[in-house]
Amino acid sequence: MIIVVMGVSGSGKTTVGSALADKLGCAFRDADALHPAENVLAMAEGKPLTDAMREPWLTVLESLLFDHQSRGEALVLACSALKRAYRDRLFERISGGLFVYIAGTRDQILPRLMQRQGHFFPSSLLDSQFRDLQEPAEDEPVLTVPVTLSVEQAVAEILPHLSHDAQTREE
Repeated sequence: MIIVVMGVSGSGKTTVGSALADKLGCAFRDADALHPAENVLAMAEGKPLTDAMREPWLTVLESLLFDHQSRGEALVLACSALKRAYRDRLFERISGGLFVYIAGTRDQILPRLMQRQGHFFPSSLLDSQFRDLQEPAEDEPVLTVPVTLSVEQAVAEILPHLSHDAQTREE
């Protein structure tokens, strides 16, 4: 099972994704750690990424997901996946994957982002993420979880929507 926990920066993707992977006993990766150095530098300087800047990063992520699935290994990936085209690309070679969209408003997420320490993404870029965000459509393999849930509540909300194989790993 491939699960991508998505949403804008500060929504809790990494925290929820890591907790979910722990519960399932599977690998977890944070897509932020896979950005090219020039992307990290641009964001740290408060510059939003363009589609062209995201291209090499998406290539790495697409390969990561495919490699895990082709080896029969479950993976939870925390990734913004803001645009439909990015999500389509990530699951282009994946069957049975699920996006978990952590949904919230700017007013709900900004205080969380401002309290976060040790991350290269400045709170000043949140508005650019909301501008880029294309909320998932009904025809996408997505489960929407409100940002207002605790980590434990979010994981409990996600588990019943996973395949039987993924759920049996947690027992």
